[in-house]
Amino acid sequence: MRRHPLRIVAALAGALALAGCIDLGEPEIEDRFTRLDIEQSNVVAGQTFTTGVRESISVRAAITYRRIVTGFAVAELRGSSTLTPLDVFVHPDAERVRMATDIDLILANSVTLGRATRAITGWDHLIQRIDFNFSGVALPDSSGGLTGLFLVCYLGSGDEIELADGSDSLVVTPFPSMPNELLPIGMELTVAP
Repeated sequence: MRRHPLRIVAALAGALALAGCIDLGEPEIEDRFTRLDIEQSNVVAGQTFTTGVRESISVRAAITYRRIVTGFAVAELRGSSTLTPLDVFVHPDAERVRMATDIDLILANSVTLGRATRAITGWDHLIQRIDFNFSGVALPDSSGGLTGLFLVCYLGSGDEIELADGSDSLVVTPFPSMPNELLPIGMELTVAP
């Protein structure tokens, strides 16, 4: 009896494809987008910050690049007078696409209460770890309210400007998450009077 090895291999490959064992689809979005992760922090989700008290914040973030990105990495304490933790879902274990959209919403509807930045350039498959250390104060904004407090890590572009006193400051404009294929990360915090 004569065997035909190529026919046997082709038949097995066809059977596996029909059985769903061979998936040639696109990788998950979390494996295609540049993502930020919090590896360590002295702040935990839900932690209470007392209004007006300066807190020392440290965050070790990891950026996993999926394409070339140049700009700034930011770890920031953000306060909002319009958003509450019920309006967004921001937690290190949250579903990443929804969280990216919610962090964009937070960045558009809040003010900085303390931050650290770092210039970055990365390329596909590079994993870059950054230690951020800064202080933040949970303070109400000019309208007098502070309904939401968030610690977020994101990427953006930056412009250095000279202030009236001659010192320099960095203005960071966050990159919108979905158009730039980015997955920022953060956590909701609690405010105590």
